[in-house]
Amino acid sequence: MPKLNLSKNALTILEHRYLRKNAKGNLIEKPENMLRRVAKNVSIADAKYKYSKQIKKIQKKYKKEFYDIVETKEFKKLTGNDRELKKTEEEFYSLMASLDFLPNSPTLLNAGRKLQQLAACFVLPIEDDIDSIFKILHDTAKIHKTGAGTGFNFSRLRQKGDLIESAGYTSGAVSFMKIYDAATEQIKLGGTLRGANMGILNFDHPDIEEFITVKSDQNALTNFNISVAITDKFIEAVKKNKEYNLVSPRTKKPVKKESAKRIFEMISQQAWNNGDPGVIFIDRINKFNPTPELGMIESTDSCGEQPLLPYESCNLGSINLLNIIQNKKINYEKLRKTIREAVHVLDNVIDMCDYPLKENRKIVEKNRKIGLGIMGFADMLIKLGVAYDSDEGLKKAEELMKFISEESKNASTELAKTRGTFPSWNKSIYRKNMKLRNATTTTIAPTGTISIIANASSGIEPLFALSYARRTAEGKDLIYFHEELKRVLTEKNLCSDEIIEKIHKEGSLKNIEEIPEAIKEIFVIGSDIGAEWHVKMQAAFQKYVDNGISKTVTLPKDASVEDVERIFLLAHELGCKGISIYRSGSREGQVIYLRSKRDEQITLKDFVRG
Repeated sequence: MPKLNLSKNALTILEHRYLRKNAKGNLIEKPENMLRRVAKNVSIADAKYKYSKQIKKIQKKYKKEFYDIVETKEFKKLTGNDRELKKTEEEFYSLMASLDFLPNSPTLLNAGRKLQQLAACFVLPIEDDIDSIFKILHDTAKIHKTGAGTGFNFSRLRQKGDLIESAGYTSGAVSFMKIYDAATEQIKLGGTLRGANMGILNFDHPDIEEFITVKSDQNALTNFNISVAITDKFIEAVKKNKEYNLVSPRTKKPVKKESAKRIFEMISQQAWNNGDPGVIFIDRINKFNPTPELGMIESTDSCGEQPLLPYESCNLGSINLLNIIQNKKINYEKLRKTIREAVHVLDNVIDMCDYPLKENRKIVEKNRKIGLGIMGFADMLIKLGVAYDSDEGLKKAEELMKFISEESKNASTELAKTRGTFPSWNKSIYRKNMKLRNATTTTIAPTGTISIIANASSGIEPLFALSYARRTAEGKDLIYFHEELKRVLTEKNLCSDEIIEKIHKEGSLKNIEEIPEAIKEIFVIGSDIGAEWHVKMQAAFQKYVDNGISKTVTLPKDASVEDVERIFLLAHELGCKGISIYRSGSREGQVIYLRSKRDEQITLKDFVRG
């Protein structure tokens, strides 16, 4: 059984957000207990298939879902002495305790507890009537209280000033987004996790200009990421400087001509100003929709990596790439085993999840989408001695993600042999060539807090900095200094007060003369990297990812609006499904920041001791 080796920062985040507390707020769970709780709860889903006839009888007796009968005396009698179930529990525990893989936060938080809502990503549809708007707001609140995020496309709402049949004129799509934002602000899960939203508006909605510029006020829509949904035709119109029609959602008729180039420049300008909006390439997303007969995809989850059908949900999990490096090589046999077990976990999560809405369960069980991703990619490249911004880095990305894609499909195929294909398989793009248990298997998530737990870099992002602080939602500052850099500096006798102080101040090695160029090339951070390398890396992964990718192109403070325009166009050209940018220092209150001398907390003695 692997020993759970957690960093100080990991323990801090677990104690504040994940571990169970009593009514007085005192911890009543240790990290090991949390992982045991999750492993036991998720592994028990195997019984649904092993004892299918008996399980159905128990469910019929109690008139409850599978996850609600696991505490009944009949279920415990049926499964209590099952060695295979216990073996699966131990496999799942070892997988997480070794930090080789972690599921998304709602699974860690809620598995085996009262909420039992285990998925992170939801998309809800908003129709153009007041009943729908406020029903979906209510549904959103139910989802947010479980620690999950939501995405919406507001393009069905009629434009500002349009006629309302009963009387008067509508206030427009953005005004209702503000209502959703205000509701989100009031909802927390146990005082720890705040809900997050993605708001999308199509490029041809008459309110598009108000939407693009709404976050010029940095106090507006603080619980929303926003993105403009653009098509291939729109990009073509931008390149040829052509006009296009803004179309009324109510009448479906054009109401105004608009310059594609002007709107594109406005998107770029606002993204340069404060990071919003991003763009999603909706044609690209639907080109790879695995179940087109069930409908078009029009929105993503709150971080943009998971395109979903209306009411659909997906649970995610990420493999820690740091743990698959042995002797400066990728251990593909270990990776294959990790993928197989992780897919098993994620498929089981679907059966154990108490979805907030009956509509969620209906569409999820049709498609059984899962999203296996990675974290620690930047750390992995450093361990391999490969620069992030290099052709070799791109080659490693493609090689790695192709393997994960193929092996996750193999694992899903194996599950389908005993559990059956996902029910809408005969209406999917796979019906002629691949019998899968899951309509999708791969997603690259941002891995915010789970990468802190694993002590790994986030998703496929380059390092933010080599020394920095992260402010948590609880107001705690988590202090970081890159472990591998620490080792290399010590090995090269470069671990002096002066050099360490420079790294704390700069966050980068770029301007530190004492550091050899060979080390600088490998230990690059996001703002050291040319924008085109960010996009190329995202595109390299996207070739082998079913869903989308959460990635932000980090730009230096002196980047231009034209740089942003080039990034958006290059992302479209290279086949990304969406893209977002962040220019350093352009937004107040960023949660990751360099430390100044006056708030320096780490002495050289502390640094060397680790």
